[in-house]
Amino acid sequence: MSTTKENLTLLFDRPLEPVFMAKGPKKTVFEVTEEYFNVNPRYKSKAPHVRSRFAEDDEERIVVKKTSIPSLGECLELERDENFSLFIPKHRDIAAKLIDIFMDIPNVDDLLSTAVCVRDCVNPYLFNYALSVAMLHRPDTQDTELPPFITSFPNKFVDSKVFAKAREQAMMNPGSSREPIELPQTASDLEVEHRLAYFREDFGINLHHWHWHLVYPIKATKKIVDKDRRGELFYYMHQQIIARYNYERLCNDLKRTKKLDWTEEIEEAYFPKLDTSSNSKSYPARVVNQRIRDLNRKEAKQDVEDLKRWSDQIFAAIHQGSVIDERGCIINLTESRGIDILGNMVEPSILSPNRALYGELHNMGHDFIAYIHDPDNRHLESFGVMGDTATAMRDPVFYRWHSYIDDIFQEYKATLPRYSESQLNYPGITVSEIEVQSHRSPNNTFNTFWQQSEVDLSAGMDFHAEGSVLVRFTHLQHEPFTFKISVNNQSNCNKQGTCRIFLAPKYDETGKPWLFRDQKIMFIELDKFTVDLKRGQNIITRAHHESTVTIPFEKTFRKIQAGGSAPFNFCGCGWPDHMLIPKGTTEGFASQLFVMISNYEDDKVTQDLTGVCNDAGSYCGIKDKLYPDRRAMGYPFDRLPRKGVDTLQEFLTPNMKVQDVTIKFNDRMSAA
Repeated sequence: MSTTKENLTLLFDRPLEPVFMAKGPKKTVFEVTEEYFNVNPRYKSKAPHVRSRFAEDDEERIVVKKTSIPSLGECLELERDENFSLFIPKHRDIAAKLIDIFMDIPNVDDLLSTAVCVRDCVNPYLFNYALSVAMLHRPDTQDTELPPFITSFPNKFVDSKVFAKAREQAMMNPGSSREPIELPQTASDLEVEHRLAYFREDFGINLHHWHWHLVYPIKATKKIVDKDRRGELFYYMHQQIIARYNYERLCNDLKRTKKLDWTEEIEEAYFPKLDTSSNSKSYPARVVNQRIRDLNRKEAKQDVEDLKRWSDQIFAAIHQGSVIDERGCIINLTESRGIDILGNMVEPSILSPNRALYGELHNMGHDFIAYIHDPDNRHLESFGVMGDTATAMRDPVFYRWHSYIDDIFQEYKATLPRYSESQLNYPGITVSEIEVQSHRSPNNTFNTFWQQSEVDLSAGMDFHAEGSVLVRFTHLQHEPFTFKISVNNQSNCNKQGTCRIFLAPKYDETGKPWLFRDQKIMFIELDKFTVDLKRGQNIITRAHHESTVTIPFEKTFRKIQAGGSAPFNFCGCGWPDHMLIPKGTTEGFASQLFVMISNYEDDKVTQDLTGVCNDAGSYCGIKDKLYPDRRAMGYPFDRLPRKGVDTLQEFLTPNMKVQDVTIKFNDRMSAA
């Protein structure tokens, strides 16, 4: 018998089918109450007919407890066949209201009853988002494993051609004999930007972005939004995305992405090949050389000029070293808190000190681009992929827009005092040697290749015959590897340190060695962990799968109810392990591996992490805990270097070491 919390996850199954139809592998049926039909009157006469038509012998039935349904009010204003966007202020307001309803319900049984009744009368994307946020943050449900978003709404990840093939296959073959459907390409090799499709359209990367915004919603009750160093994490997580994307571009013989100038035409086109399952419309494309224009739509009215006004105010605050809050009080952008304030202000979340003054720069930028094809709704078209956290990273312009946003943060970081040698060094600690070991390659070589994997999308195939719908997709993968680090503790006692591992390209796009001021923002974080250092020589070994940046492949594509309930918390949030290492090149891409051992006494955050899921704390933080590193995110590369430092070698102190490494891409296909 399933638990109430497990039954809640069934509400994510086949989101467009009514809740009284069979859900999940056990063909579970919810026996709905009169309250359900009060808010879903269209099903009152149809339910018995639908149930008898689709009934199965092996059903598990759940009697839904009677409960009083709170007034849904504005939650019903978003039509069920509309698309939903966290970047649209009205949609955020509606989502915050529904999250509040779910959060305020006193116990999990009443939550299930309310969610069952509400599910089929509100927008399905809105329902999924609001219930997911609530379940992540309610003490009585936060240990429940949420189904991956791709299994509920595969249309946001998979070419629409796949679904036509799946329906044909379902009619012709019983479930056990269906062959996986190959995922087609979205563009030809004539488009140079398609060289990066494996990155931009990777399921795991897009799920990471979607899940991060579940953990860190823009608007909800303050106790949900106001997490430790939330604004700083908005900056750092997106900075790392841009660094990783630019790394991949260099591996594919492309220049780093050019930051977006919204006064100019956008050169890149993007044709998503995705449908919105709620109304069977395609996500609109963006053709070449389009320009953003003033928005005049019911859900979004804004002038392009506002972007400049907000941007000017933000840059003025950076150079004044302070912001003005809504009461007219001055808040200093201090060395420790400034980046956090700025992150909440640029995004912004409800934590912005003054939304009227500093505006909606990041969020509204997404909207302007998302509606570039129909800014005044004359063609009755919805927003493009930039309007959705699950699809935005597919579009090349996402990285151009976020390069502009990151430049704002880098402008602020340039105002901070530069780290002195004493702030970087760990007296008595020397990193003497670094080695990357992999049983299939020479030392100091990362090997990458193509891998084919399968995901079952049947839980998102509404009104579809029973059985698996397997989609076979190709993604980047790397061979397993281990870091071996030699550290000498020359002090007279045992020490603790934080081992920080980063990777960067050795040369820029012209083939020249980097100036450090440019290379520092190209470093991608690979791992960060605490080490015990006895006196004398220490050998540290660390396997790739232990990284505090990533979540395992199995968690990205875990099967619903495969193992029942498991401690979930924030563990669904994290960079996908299969994308930890950039692609490299067939001849070998020259890179530099950086290792630093910093003083744990300066790094430590005293808190109990026993039993806490912290798989990917670097990019996602830790549930109900402080960020697990007192240093600035991105340290030691988050500030300009001290005077006289022009190269990475000049930056090093004895507790740091750089090793030349190679990323070698093998253009072969491997099965998962």
